[in-house]
Amino acid sequence: MVINVDNTEERNISLEEREKNAKWYVIHTYSGHENKVKANMDAMVLNRGMEDLIFDIQVPMEEYVETKEDGARKVKERKMFPSYVLVKMIMNDESWYLVRNTRGVTGFVGPASKPVPLSDEEVLVLGVSTEKELFGNYEIGEEVKVISGPFNDFVGKIDSFNYEKSKVKVLISMFGRDTLVELDFNQIIKQ
Repeated sequence: MVINVDNTEERNISLEEREKNAKWYVIHTYSGHENKVKANMDAMVLNRGMEDLIFDIQVPMEEYVETKEDGARKVKERKMFPSYVLVKMIMNDESWYLVRNTRGVTGFVGPASKPVPLSDEEVLVLGVSTEKELFGNYEIGEEVKVISGPFNDFVGKIDSFNYEKSKVKVLISMFGRDTLVELDFNQIIKQ
């Protein structure tokens, strides 16, 4: 009799435990290189198999509505803190070396460039989000207004989110019937 033992669950638990122990750190980058640093670091983490030390890398963004001269409104994004990237990691020599030697990184933020982890309150203030929080404070069933595209100025209710594609499905009432339409997240605003 052969018994297959799957250690995946055990590995996941220990990985989850390690992630709970990870802290957020701020790194300084060359101006305008924030997204390149994030992409380079993501690639290095995968190539070196360091997913158990570096868990998340983010460039905090904020949305704003830009109004054109013709009155058209468009939701855009901009970096909240130019020249800074946030990294959730377990600090050791190997992870420090990877971050410090990523092209475009000038150093960690802290006294004498020594990494100082952020407190939980600071993390929230800095706008760090998980992928599921990409949709901000929107909730299923919430009323939103479409601000661009063929359904511009229509009002509808959020039906669901597609996190992988950054899309949202909205029920819009057209000709007396509810129609489900898929929109980009930047095509809606709160009503």
